[in-house]
Amino acid sequence: MTLRLIYPDWQAGGLPCYRLGAQLLEFLAPPSAGPTEHITTAPIDPTAPDSLASQDGVVAKPAVLADLAQASKTIAKHAPDRIVTLGGDCLVSLPSFTYLANRYGAGFGVLWVDAHPDVSRPETYDHAHAYPVALLLREGSEEFVKHSPTTAVTSSHVLFAGMHSPLPHEQEFIDRHGIATVSPAQVQLGGQEVRDWIRREGITHLAVHIDLDVLDEARFHSLYFSRPDAASDAFDGIARGKLSLMDVAGLLRIADEETDVVGVSVAEYLPWDALNLQRFLASLPLLGQEKPRKST
Repeated sequence: MTLRLIYPDWQAGGLPCYRLGAQLLEFLAPPSAGPTEHITTAPIDPTAPDSLASQDGVVAKPAVLADLAQASKTIAKHAPDRIVTLGGDCLVSLPSFTYLANRYGAGFGVLWVDAHPDVSRPETYDHAHAYPVALLLREGSEEFVKHSPTTAVTSSHVLFAGMHSPLPHEQEFIDRHGIATVSPAQVQLGGQEVRDWIRREGITHLAVHIDLDVLDEARFHSLYFSRPDAASDAFDGIARGKLSLMDVAGLLRIADEETDVVGVSVAEYLPWDALNLQRFLASLPLLGQEKPRKST
């Protein structure tokens, strides 16, 4: 049985637009033959700025941890064989991949398709959407590690595809754990390295995380780096995606040919135009909040 999990987490990434992204992904995705569950995240309230307050160096920590617990409990209720997760920011993969790692054990692997490795900790970054891969290897603060696999995912069973130009602390983590990487250029040439990795490591069950910011913003615009109100230098020094949707689809075909894909997550869809249109419609007479009118 395949569980579809709609997980509109926005606090871990600090942007309310993630919530709308998850809702639109659910609308756009093909129908599911299995059950669908919705994780209820905190409401977006512009009058309550403390909803994104930092605690112990982590933005919105209590809400993020509560949502992780809710997602884990929801997954356990169904005990699925496979999980599709539609988010939300990148942290949404943690509960489903944790469950699958515990279920499938030594043959389990993770293909992380992302421009960034997501191996940060509170000491290096205050938004939890950059923590999930470190947590799958059981590195991080105790409260977050509680939501990680019982036994760490084998580091050689993790592969980063589409990543480039990691920050120093990210490169240190990758080197220390010996995690394999496949560059954007290698992906564009066919991704044979992914096929070789699956065979070499004997991966029998695979979960694939797709962060849409692995895509080239010139080809796909609803991305973190396309934020219309960002300062011109807001993303200096941060790797930007270089792939196309077809490049990513090709990797998934390889994975599906070589092993049993038991998890797919799609995250970091930020539909800025749709958000602005939503706000515009809410401001219009008869569409937004009705004002009292005289009877005729």
